[in-house]
Amino acid sequence: MPQATSSQSTISESEIQQAIQLGIARYFEDCRTRIPAFIDRHFHYPGAIETNRKALGWDMLRAPFNLLWAPVYALACLVKVLVRHRARPMWLYRLADHVPAGFTTQVQQHISDLILTDLLNDGRTGLLLEDYLVDALETVYSRHASEPVDRQHFTTLIEPLLADALSQYRITRTASADITNSISCTVLGAFAFQKFTPGGIGLGVVLASMLAKFMAARDFILGETIGGWYYSWFPPEPSLTTTAGVMVAVMAALAAIAALSGVISDPIQAATGLHRRRLNKLLDHLERDVSLSTQNSFRPKDQYVARILDMFDMIRSGLI
Repeated sequence: MPQATSSQSTISESEIQQAIQLGIARYFEDCRTRIPAFIDRHFHYPGAIETNRKALGWDMLRAPFNLLWAPVYALACLVKVLVRHRARPMWLYRLADHVPAGFTTQVQQHISDLILTDLLNDGRTGLLLEDYLVDALETVYSRHASEPVDRQHFTTLIEPLLADALSQYRITRTASADITNSISCTVLGAFAFQKFTPGGIGLGVVLASMLAKFMAARDFILGETIGGWYYSWFPPEPSLTTTAGVMVAVMAALAAIAALSGVISDPIQAATGLHRRRLNKLLDHLERDVSLSTQNSFRPKDQYVARILDMFDMIRSGLI
């Protein structure tokens, strides 16, 4: 819990703590009331178009890297959870803690800025939570003395928590894009190829097989038509190089498209309540962390859902 000290012995510690808790509760309650308007403004149409327009440009290159790097970061997070309370493998925890989440895309940064400015600070400059805490403490101090409140103490406590929580929220954008990719690949495979392709890997394997069949039929000694008939019964195995190249190309293309997928997925997530639940969870964890002076505890599960889908895709494709 944030501490505020006073040289006035007439002000009890319990009064200070009660004032701080009251200020925290009032602040986060006001933040929660702003969530519906925030979602309507930025995640429903036409705001969703403006929000995701930031993806045009370098995000088309950052998104493929982030999606390919996401399993590495998810593994690092899992390692941190498993060794956090163990003394001997702390070097492993420190190593995992230095694994970056990937490149911050312009869309991720834009949404983080919107959350910080519109939701958490109600369009004002500076930390609005400080004002709530200072107002609550000044009410207590005014009954005893005109002593000023130390704002710097609250800034030092709150800023790292906000930065870490918003960083975790940005990761959910990559995870949401990955989940969208898995669903898109499944639909595309079912309708275009009559195959079950639960992800980019599965779709890449199907396309690599089709490419191998086309190339083999083209070079068939009796002609392409007979070759196509022959290889429809005895399909050739694509080479490892062909399969790997097609999979990388498919996943890169899907990831680039996913950079703009928020135009579709954001309104759907808003309509189904996913954005509301995620933002409420963000505020719940922030309130708890500020009240108890703990490290940021906001760890969305979206990235783990995305990795489970990736694992299923690899199993289905025979890679593991």
